[in-house]
Amino acid sequence: MDAPRLAEEEACRARPVGAVAQARLDARGLSKLKWRCRRGLLENDLFIERFFGVHEADLTVGHAWGLHMLMDLADNDLLDLLLKRKEPGAETTEEVREVLEMLRSGRHVSCGGGSRLRDQGHDNFKETRQ
Repeated sequence: MDAPRLAEEEACRARPVGAVAQARLDARGLSKLKWRCRRGLLENDLFIERFFGVHEADLTVGHAWGLHMLMDLADNDLLDLLLKRKEPGAETTEEVREVLEMLRSGRHVSCGGGSRLRDQGHDNFKETRQ
């Protein structure tokens, strides 16, 4: 891996503080964040797609960092958090907790028959309002 790319990835790992954390995410940062959030599990992708649809314009650098930390989880562990089967540990940062609540809010995926998923060939799921 080249040095500039490695430095950029390390910068993503550093927790932003103060005014930096509150700064709005720029278009390039948003694009990279969306790419980073691509998952292999449809259910996670539905939560993430809705998250960006609702919160995209208001995301901060702190939110991006919290989302990066969540994306380090395995797909099934992330889904357990999103569906509230598990709660985050005591060591979880404020940014991660805030982003997790943002991901959980609104419509959730449940068993049934929704048009978006049915169109994709998944008849056993639907989106519902909480």
